[in-house]
Amino acid sequence: MRMSTGVVLRWGWLLGVALMAPAALPAGGAQRRLPPLRRQEGKSPLLSGECCVLRSSPLVEAPALQRLELGTPLQMLRHWRGEDGRDWIQVQVPSGQGLPASFQSVRGWVNG
Repeated sequence: MRMSTGVVLRWGWLLGVALMAPAALPAGGAQRRLPPLRRQEGKSPLLSGECCVLRSSPLVEAPALQRLELGTPLQMLRHWRGEDGRDWIQVQVPSGQGLPASFQSVRGWVNG
């Protein structure tokens, strides 16, 4: 039974790839690199910037709850990346900070 050189080279290449490729996959023994955790070091509040609008959900089309004054302290609750690639931050505004006196602390979303 004779094999042509082309067939031997093709099968040799396929065997070489099959033996080397799994080494780069997590199931093949390589270690998966986990992203490092980032934690906020300080306890100081975030401050709102210019044209900061508190929204009811992380969408540009979401109803605005309140326009926050420049420098309003915000407490960050969580971070969200929308389907459109925009970063959103869920924040809590303490009562009396840039809000009318009748409001208690309010939660909402700002475009981050």
